[in-house]
Parts: sequence; C-alpha cells; structure tokens
Amino acid sequence: MRGPDVPARALDARALAALAANPGCRRRAILDGAGVDKARLAGALGAPSGFGQSQFALTRGNAFEAKVKADGGAELLRLAHAHLDPGADRPEAAAVPDLAAQGPEGRTARTALALREATRAGGWTLLDHPMLALDVAGSLAFLEPDAVVVHPDGSWSVVEIKSFPMVDGSADPAKVGAAARQSAVYVLALEDVAARLDPPPRVHHRVLLVCPKDFSNLPAGRAVDVRKQRAVTARQLARLTRIDEIADALPEGTCFAPDRPAEELTAAVEAVPATYAPECLAACELAFHCRERSRAAGAVTRLGRPLRAELGGLGTVEDVLAAARGESGDPDDPAVAALRRAAQLRAEALRAAGPAAPRPHAETPVEVPACR
Repeated sequence: MRGPDVPARALDARALAALAANPGCRRRAILDGAGVDKARLAGALGAPSGFGQSQFALTRGNAFEAKVKADGGAELLRLAHAHLDPGADRPEAAAVPDLAAQGPEGRTARTALALREATRAGGWTLLDHPMLALDVAGSLAFLEPDAVVVHPDGSWSVVEIKSFPMVDGSADPAKVGAAARQSAVYVLALEDVAARLDPPPRVHHRVLLVCPKDFSNLPAGRAVDVRKQRAVTARQLARLTRIDEIADALPEGTCFAPDRPAEELTAAVEAVPATYAPECLAACELAFHCRERSRAAGAVTRLGRPLRAELGGLGTVEDVLAAARGESGDPDDPAVAALRRAAQLRAEALRAAGPAAPRPHAETPVEVPACR
C-alpha cells in the first residue's frame, strides 16, 4: 500500500499519542498502520508539512541524553531514586543489560527477558532504549522509550528525556503534557509485558521527566503523573477501527507511494475519510493538506472540536448559516434554536444601531514641492 520499494516508517509513541487524540481519523490510522512516510506524502501532494523537530533540536537532544546516561546512567538513576523511589536503597551499583538483538521482534523479546531477570534479581537496573510492542487496531507497533528503570522492589518506571528546559523546577505545560501523553503509551506497552509475568510486577504511573536545568546542560528531574493520560489513551486506542477493516473498504489497487502522479495520489488519499481539527497542525504531517480540503468543503471541524460538538448534526458552515436563517434544520434541535436566537439578536442589534454614518470624503491631497 505504501509502494513496493518504499521502506516502512515505524510507528512511534508520539504518533500513537497523536492517533489516540484523534481516533476518528481513519486516514491517519491507515497511513500509520501501513508505515507510510506522511511527510513525503504531504510534499508529493503539494502541501509540505511544517511539523517535526529541527536538526538542531535533534542534535541537542541526543547530546543531552548521552550526558544523562553517561557513567552507566548514574545521574539518571540518582534522579529516579530522588523523584520516584526515595525510600529505596541508593543506586550505588546498577545493572545495565545489553539489549542488542536482530530486528524489532528480537529486541522486544530481549527486552522482555531483561525485565524478567531484573525483576527477579532485585536492585536497580537501567534499560537503555528498550523495545516494547503494543497492539494498535490490529497492527503491532514497536516502541522505544528513552529508558526504563527497574526498582529494587521489582517495579518498573518509564523515563522520558527531553531537551526543553526546566526553569525553577517547572517547564512549559504544553510540552510537559505532550511528554506525558507519549509516556502514557510506553506505560501501556510495559503493562502488556508485565501481564505476561507471574506475579505481574507493578508498573508505576508516575514517570520520570528529565530536562536541562535552567537553560544549562545539567539534568533536572520531575515526577509526572500520567494516570489520566494513560486512561484516555487506552480508551481512545480501543476505539480505533481495525486497520484491515479500513483497508478492505478502499478501492482495489490503492497506493500511497510518494512517486505516484499527483492526481492518483490525491485520489488515493481522498478515498480514506479524515477528521481534521486545528490540533492536527501540531501533531500530523498531513495537517496542511487536510485543512485545505476541510476549508474547501466548508466543514465546521476546522473551527475546532468544541464548536463542532456544540453544533450537533450541522456539519458544514452552509448548514449552520441556513439553520440560522431558518431555511433548514429542526426547530426543536437545541443547536438550531440557539443559532436562530443568535441571528435574531444580531438583527435586533443592527437595527438599533441604525444605518451606518456616511464616511467623510477624503480631502484632496495637497501637492508638496520636492525637497532640494
């Protein structure tokens, strides 16, 4: 579906969190499930994406992560002890198992084995970039958190390392929220691994967020409770339509390869319904394309999900205006009644204001001689 010679793009936790935030978007579900590179697809459609991290941000983030994990993760484990488990013994010497294996399936199995061994051994263990798997709408997604810490009591915690600063102990709430949603996906995947052990170890719902302190390169930690994000993500992922069901409804031969002609590619993308909302601009590479189509169709979803929810069955701007004018719509519908009342109040206000005063004619400009 993505093309015979196009490599699959892995589905990461950030993409899963965005997908869970918009479970009604079948377009994103099928493209992510098929491993389509949405950034290349958006460029081929003529709506290149501005979504994603800059190369500078990636380089800075990798350098900071390497610093945090230096010396066997001593600083990271110190932060985990201080913020997640201060009652446990200090992590004087921690195990850092080798998680290398062939392919994502092999790495997933190696991670599960390392977690089981660390749980039985006791003591602190740091898993650097483990590989987890999570079933998403019938398709297996492989996830790679920054780190997972096994506590001396056998419980597990997710560690998320970000490059945005933590100033005076607090960071940008929007960025912290995005990190929490991403970490919630890792927590769900860890819970799947834990459920296969007997007895199942505890997976903490408080994750460790590590950021640079006060614009320096020194790490600072903060415990973030992701119980709400975990519950929402689990519920939304359960609502996703299975990818094979979406694929079965597509025309025969549908292909999203970026090298296809623009007309053919546009038809393939439009064959899958999308649910655009302004929030997509910060989460999806196809947001510009979907916004353009949403504007052309006059869909009210482009004005935001809260407004869309208020309008009930009125799906387009034309429907809304017609209902406000009394040309269509059920008068008993609360949304229609509210629109007509608003239109009536507007008309009364305009009548009370009277005709607009005529604007004075502009004075004839005076010609000023040029300076010498």
